[in-house]
Amino acid sequence: MSTTPHLPVVVVMGVAGTGKTTIGPLVAEALDLPYAEGDDFHPAANVAKMSAGIPLDDSDREPWLDAIGTWAHDRAGLGGVVSSSALKRSYRDRLRTAAPGVVFLHLTGDRELIEQRMGGRKGHFMPTALLDSQFATLQPLQDDEAGVAVDVSGTPEEIAARAVVALRRLTH
Repeated sequence: MSTTPHLPVVVVMGVAGTGKTTIGPLVAEALDLPYAEGDDFHPAANVAKMSAGIPLDDSDREPWLDAIGTWAHDRAGLGGVVSSSALKRSYRDRLRTAAPGVVFLHLTGDRELIEQRMGGRKGHFMPTALLDSQFATLQPLQDDEAGVAVDVSGTPEEIAARAVVALRRLTH
């Protein structure tokens, strides 16, 4: 019988600008797990669409979610951290279907703070103009979904530390 604890696959979710790409690697490092950047799973057509300020629709997101789901499935039992906006319950359900043990880390925050952070980013394809569509699409985690919500106020290190504590409580 194995004494190795089951390591979760954590999906770091939230609207653009909450810090998924910053917080995800910090959480992965603290948990000693590999990190995968969700944006890297987007087909080129999705990046082009978002770069042009056009929100993705559900059909655009399907191949992206499936690619993230495959990565999460392949990491089952080994653990990992991957970012994905996962804004709708149906998107999270799709990820859970691919990788049933995933848990979600929902980065939440004040719209003004998130917009300010987005405005300060350099070289990212997601324009601040799409933030309204992100908030309109967002369906927060439900009580029956394995996950935790962590506020994004504070430094990245403070946010990641709170996230790790919350995830450890959830998974132990």
